[in-house]
Amino acid sequence: MKFKSITGTKDLLPGESYRWHYVEEKFHKLARRYNFREIRTPVFEHTELFARGIGELTDIVGKEMYTFEDRSGNSLTLKPEMTAAVVRAYLQHNLGQQQPVSKLYYLAPMFRQERPQKGRLRQFHQFGLEIIGTPGALADAEIIVMTADYYAELGITNVKLKINSVGCEKCRPGYKEKLKEFLRPKLSDLSEDSRRRFETNPLRIIDSKDERDRELTEKAPLQKDHLCNECNEHFTHLQDILREADVEYAVDGKIVRGLDYYTKTAFEFISSALGSQDALSGGGRYDLLARELGGKNVPAVGVAGGIERLLLVLEESENAAVEEPHPAVYLAAADDTARIWLYGITQQLRRNNIPCETDLMLRSLKAQMREASRQNAAYTVIAGAEERNKNEVVLKDMKAGDQQNVPVDELVHILQKQLPESK
Repeated sequence: MKFKSITGTKDLLPGESYRWHYVEEKFHKLARRYNFREIRTPVFEHTELFARGIGELTDIVGKEMYTFEDRSGNSLTLKPEMTAAVVRAYLQHNLGQQQPVSKLYYLAPMFRQERPQKGRLRQFHQFGLEIIGTPGALADAEIIVMTADYYAELGITNVKLKINSVGCEKCRPGYKEKLKEFLRPKLSDLSEDSRRRFETNPLRIIDSKDERDRELTEKAPLQKDHLCNECNEHFTHLQDILREADVEYAVDGKIVRGLDYYTKTAFEFISSALGSQDALSGGGRYDLLARELGGKNVPAVGVAGGIERLLLVLEESENAAVEEPHPAVYLAAADDTARIWLYGITQQLRRNNIPCETDLMLRSLKAQMREASRQNAAYTVIAGAEERNKNEVVLKDMKAGDQQNVPVDELVHILQKQLPESK
């Protein structure tokens, strides 16, 4: 075959798309329960938005973005993350004037030209939550608690929450100097990435995945031990709320967000099912991002998690089985005279919210019954010329093997009684 999907992308086939529907529908329903409203932004934005919003010195901006020029010479980028785009939309459309606090959620594709690996693709998908407009720890907790509830509703139990505080404009500069003093004698032994980050982004050295870096920074000073009064109070308040909400957590001083516009809360949900790259989702408070994008200071907090990685964990969770959809009813014609008549009945069932299928290949009744079994239909409706003349059908329970003759005008009512989900 001449054409295949591009490296790092993946076709979503019918045999797995139902799993995506399952996790997406759960997220939509839970977001409505928490009174979040959906936001959708364009798949590409001006490159400068991400250069300023993520940081020009990050690997995402420096190495991974899909950037191109349009015919007008504008530099555009397929969005590698959603937060900058959400804040851009918030500022552009003056959402803060419409209501004091905006609670927003999204499910969207992202694009990064990184090395494809387990659960990581070049086109991947994320769920996310953002609360914009309030500085309080209660908003941080709202984001964390809903994320925890999402995993619980999916039946995923092998998830742990780690939280930290990364300080603010007042206490972080002093901590950075202490950290650099600790790291300077070890600089030549650090990984190439960490040496590069030493001057520009030293906090990222703390959460390096390199084993040698981890050993060298094991006793490094941590921001959580060098907080100002305001940040310490915020972090204490957050923990009080999480305990009240019965959300288990562990404080981990090495959970960081390396960009200057992140403040105070940082957190990750991790899962052992993902191996060494165990982050399932992560988030934090980014009170300074709106100013970085040209607006006024607007406090905000959010989370984002990968759908592909979520599905990997879902497959490993014993309590998270997702049933493949199948027609509740299969309609089988015993002869050609009944096919069109039976198709009219098929549409009656569908219009009454009863999932059903019928033969589109003009096969024999025996072949249609085999197909009904293959598709795991709960019931089969059978009709031929005789049933058509009597305006009735044969209704067969495929599991029990029982069958009965049923008047057509009673069929919907009988099936709805047997299939409560169709009501």
